[in-house]
Amino acid sequence: MDKLLIPCIYLKNGQAMSEFDSKKTTLEINPEVLAKKFMNSGADAILVFDFSETNAEHEIAIRNIRKICDTAEVPVIAAGNVERIEDLKKLLYAGCQRVVLNFVKPKNQELLVKVSKKFGKKKIIVYLPDISVYEEYQKDIEKFAGMLLCIQGMEKNLHGRTELPILSLADTGNVWELLASKDIQALTGAIVSQKNIDLMEVKSQCKARGIQVNTFESKISWKDFKLNREGLIPCIVQDYQTKEVLMLAYMNQESFQITLNTGKMTYWSRSRQELWTKGFSSGHFQYIKSLILDCDNDTILAKVSQIGASCHTGNQSCFLQELMRKKYNDKNPRQVFENVLSIIKDRKIHPKEGSYTNYLFDKGIDKILKKVGEECTEIVIAAKNPDKEEIKYEIADFFYHIMVLMAEKDLTWDDITRELVRR
Repeated sequence: MDKLLIPCIYLKNGQAMSEFDSKKTTLEINPEVLAKKFMNSGADAILVFDFSETNAEHEIAIRNIRKICDTAEVPVIAAGNVERIEDLKKLLYAGCQRVVLNFVKPKNQELLVKVSKKFGKKKIIVYLPDISVYEEYQKDIEKFAGMLLCIQGMEKNLHGRTELPILSLADTGNVWELLASKDIQALTGAIVSQKNIDLMEVKSQCKARGIQVNTFESKISWKDFKLNREGLIPCIVQDYQTKEVLMLAYMNQESFQITLNTGKMTYWSRSRQELWTKGFSSGHFQYIKSLILDCDNDTILAKVSQIGASCHTGNQSCFLQELMRKKYNDKNPRQVFENVLSIIKDRKIHPKEGSYTNYLFDKGIDKILKKVGEECTEIVIAAKNPDKEEIKYEIADFFYHIMVLMAEKDLTWDDITRELVRR
């Protein structure tokens, strides 16, 4: 099993903060920016500590945690201000994959069994302040928790006593020396949250020492690629979310390996005859999500997370000069839903006389909800009919009214799809 690196974000006084150096100095920063920084650096997950002292601060922290979950693209773990089932549920609904129960608090010691049965043990991490707490609650912890969080060094006291993976909260030392311990499954704390830390480089150092970590590996060797006369292979680059084709570039063996090592798309410039990491000068990096080789082994498809514009012109895609177009209906489901919702939202801003959509907006939320309810009933009735044409019509009608509701509540399809992915 891969050893994991999990940097921290600290939420306090309504601000997001991170331990950036060995002196534990902190810096206020946008939580989304910090989450993306860690993700792009190679984090396997992000641990968010909520140190709020008031209800108002806590509500701000929950909003920041939701933003972090939406941005991170890696699992988010939440800790702090969890004392009731409702607290844990709120964090899971915000998008967190796991929640930490702090066993310093007697309420959480009593809460473990209830939340584990309700949400599953894999959702629960228990923080142990000392070994005596583990000894007192060992039976319930082993049965109802999915992981242990403890301070650096405590893993030695747990050696041979637990079957649960241990997440060590470490401030000092070398990452690879700590991960070499069979008792530690993952590292968090200042040691992996320092300013400008390159977690992909740390993983390379771990890998060189025989420590199994989550890095990018090619399933097919470079020698099996079919190259052009220059020893290069073309690489088509696509946005992993929108599927938009962004650009075409070329790779040699060195740039291919650098891409795997760093997680940043790196190419060979035929005009300059040199390596170039996309975004090195502009900041518009491309972080790889997957690399796929075609059936002839002579072209790579890279699916990436694009920061900023991919084209030097400032355009999102390099393919911007239309040569010809034949009218056609775009049946891509995501694009269809996006287009319809866009029209509905435009109707709300720019009303059109005689528009049924504007009629619904004018009547207000109660009318919209009434129509959604009616459409649900009509789906149920249509489903009893063996002719599927009727239910197709009713489902489409239902989706339209749902999108009117989404526009009224200022929701997007990204909001909905992110929620589905979390589940």
